[in-house]
Amino acid sequence: MTNSESSRLGELANLFFKLGVIGFGGPVAHIAMIEDEVVKRRQWLTKEHFLDLLGATNLIPGPNSTEMAIHIGYIYAGWLGLIVSGVCFVLPAVLVTCGFAWVYVAYGTLPQVIPLLYGIKPAVLGIILNALWGLAKKAVKTHQLLVIALAVAFLTLLLKLNEVVALLIGGLLGMIWLHSGDKNDKPGDKANFLIASLSTGATWKASAAIAALVATASTATNVSLWQLGWFFLKVGSVLFGGGYLLVAFLQGGLVQEYGWLTQQQLLDAIAIGQFTPGPVLSTATFIGYLIAGIPGAIVATIGIFLPSFVFVAALNPLIPRLRASSWTRAFLDAVNVSAVALMVVTTLQLGTATLTLPQAPFVDFLGLAIAIVSAILAIHYRINAAWLVFGSAFIGWGASLLGYTR
Repeated sequence: MTNSESSRLGELANLFFKLGVIGFGGPVAHIAMIEDEVVKRRQWLTKEHFLDLLGATNLIPGPNSTEMAIHIGYIYAGWLGLIVSGVCFVLPAVLVTCGFAWVYVAYGTLPQVIPLLYGIKPAVLGIILNALWGLAKKAVKTHQLLVIALAVAFLTLLLKLNEVVALLIGGLLGMIWLHSGDKNDKPGDKANFLIASLSTGATWKASAAIAALVATASTATNVSLWQLGWFFLKVGSVLFGGGYLLVAFLQGGLVQEYGWLTQQQLLDAIAIGQFTPGPVLSTATFIGYLIAGIPGAIVATIGIFLPSFVFVAALNPLIPRLRASSWTRAFLDAVNVSAVALMVVTTLQLGTATLTLPQAPFVDFLGLAIAIVSAILAIHYRINAAWLVFGSAFIGWGASLLGYTR
């Protein structure tokens, strides 16, 4: 390995470990932080390339933010970069979650971190707004793309569409509407379009097949590491829709079908996944530890994250070819703007949940102030997300000492 390659791997490890440590707020917030670091600060990618990766990532199973980290590692430092960036991004969440699992098993309770989260959550909104501002300016390149974005957002809110379905609708609409049908198509356009169709179709077929295996698996009486790892490998291979779908899989499989967990243990595991940094799929680490100790935590973690590495390794080399075709270029442009639209919808939902109160005055003014100040500091003064997260956590802790409760 050359010094240059070693240096690049070190940069990836430092960056994504840091992002894993401060990555509160879910995948939208994680993507916002990644975009700020690799596009704006380090300029490893252009905004256009970042959007292409984001759009493609939304069409395959697995945690989007983790897959974005894997994509960037592959682009910046090849196969070793792919592994280093993905592992370093996931590792902090896994270690923290495993620590919480040890405390939970030893003492039967969860650590109280609500004051810290109170300050962090509104700051995350400001970080997301910073990313949305930059991505939207690049994604909304024409009036047609703006119309597609508004249509996808409207349909998502009105019909409660699955994220993948919404993206495919936006992409197909853009492919039909934006493609000019002129004679500028290259000879390979049809082949590239076929590649896109086959890759998307193969993902859906593989996901459907594995989902069938999940549904028809036989009930186990004793949990072996192979059974535990196989369960989470199958879940990681079909996990469209993020953390919400994960909850459905865990409830149906671990509680109702296998009886490996109680309902309360599942609820506690989900809570741990919500208030630890990094991807929510680290919930698997907690569950693995409860079922089979440290070996179980390791096996469950590898099982649920491994498919993301495989999917990204298969998809990444295809993206430049897809961009070269006029048909698939229109599809990618529409998917990109649709992904931004979905981020806007998610941000509105997060904002409503974070900044509203069930009783008068119905608005959490301290939280709103934290969100606004964080957005200004991120957008105008380019303050790093790490400082915003740690500073807002300190504010939340101080507010709790002064008796301020939400």
